[in-house]
Amino acid sequence: MNSVDPRTPVLVGTGQLIQKPDNPVDALEPLAMMRVALEAAADDAGARSLLDRATDTWVVKGAWPYPDPAALLRDEFGNNSRTGISTDGGNTPQSLVNKASLRIQSGEADVVLIVGAEGIWSRRRARRAGERIPYTEQADVEPDEILGKDVTMSHPVELERGFAMPINFYPIFESAFRASRGESISDHRDRVSEMWETFNRVACANPYSWVRNPMSAEEIRNPGPANRLVGFPYTKAMNSNWDLDQAAALIVCSAETAEAVGVARDRWLFPQAGTDGSDTNFVSNRADLHSSPAIRVAGKKAMELAGVQPGDIDHVDLYSCFPSAVQIAATEMELGIDRQLTQTGGLTFAGGPLNNYVTHSIATMANVLREDAGTVGLCSANGGYITKHAFGLYSTTPPINGFQHEDCQKEIDTYPTVELDADHVGEATIEAYTVMHGAEGPERGLASVRTPNGRQWAGTSDSQLMESMMNEEHVGRSVEILSDFTFELA
Repeated sequence: MNSVDPRTPVLVGTGQLIQKPDNPVDALEPLAMMRVALEAAADDAGARSLLDRATDTWVVKGAWPYPDPAALLRDEFGNNSRTGISTDGGNTPQSLVNKASLRIQSGEADVVLIVGAEGIWSRRRARRAGERIPYTEQADVEPDEILGKDVTMSHPVELERGFAMPINFYPIFESAFRASRGESISDHRDRVSEMWETFNRVACANPYSWVRNPMSAEEIRNPGPANRLVGFPYTKAMNSNWDLDQAAALIVCSAETAEAVGVARDRWLFPQAGTDGSDTNFVSNRADLHSSPAIRVAGKKAMELAGVQPGDIDHVDLYSCFPSAVQIAATEMELGIDRQLTQTGGLTFAGGPLNNYVTHSIATMANVLREDAGTVGLCSANGGYITKHAFGLYSTTPPINGFQHEDCQKEIDTYPTVELDADHVGEATIEAYTVMHGAEGPERGLASVRTPNGRQWAGTSDSQLMESMMNEEHVGRSVEILSDFTFELA
């Protein structure tokens, strides 16, 4: 390899951890999982001294009580690094790599440790057994830096109408995407299930996947005792799975540091380009529910900065909390929805540890690219309801013009939006919908409808209407919005 600029950012080490002890009390707490993952990343680089030389230690925010876990890790490793913790969002790990690469390139940082961990599975099971996993206590301290911006992503009207969680919104997006393609409900469910079967196959070959049980497209598609419908058309096997214990870590450093500590060149992975950008904070204001201007602009800009076209990208891992997220991203970036779009197996099968999935996807991508030197890999990251986005392109080949980054928000904000018509009563047209299920069956039909003045959210508990919604296409149908914001067919 030819010499590279000493300030070139290089991803030199990755570490992943999964634990599922017979007795949940034997599980490592998340802080210990982070430490193990970082040590594995340093060993992957062949240089434990990277932990001593860290200038920054950044932790992806998780479901644990530590106010500044990076400080606890810093103390364990005996370095003098600045500490940081991310805000919420599945986009944050790629955003952190983007930020680390910029700071290393500018000389503001030299070795950045990025890590996250979740111990939700063990904690919940220990609690059910009346036991407790001891967690390290920490005084109420603040990290040196909060990384990212907290964004309120749910409008009060959305919340009061039953649109409160990802499981409500993503099947809504799915129906809009289906209708935009003119697919029948049956054909669409078959196609999405076949796509998810390919994700399952990848997960079964991934040693860090939480679920490694083979599932056919038919088993994924059809509801059953262990695979009930959640938000039509999604069964449980199409939903993100966060009930797990996983950790992942990345070490990004300057080329000169990698040389100095003796990291072998075949471990070096170069971030080529990265971008960040967000769609409207509230889904209520999206121009439509089957596309994403932010993915369109920021995804394509990342490719442009890296000097590649969609057809030049050899390996892809798209954020895959639900099938609609994958299909919308692949369509916006012109990758096609028929190619392999995961390296891990996705958030259903490999696992979706809250904000930290993309740390796992980047770690997995690094090893894929090391085994296929000279190729290009793309990782996408998504936070909220297809809301916050980050993209990264990687290769074992150094970038010709150094790492490139752009915040794409200014261009994204030029795209049209719609108003929330929250008080509309009367005629409207169904734009997208789902039927939410409980353990006993359908419970609530939810719909986004278009009014003469914007978008409205409405629901129904009519069992016959919900049954019809699952068997016949209702996107485009006229409805009457009643004073209690329920709807009935016009």
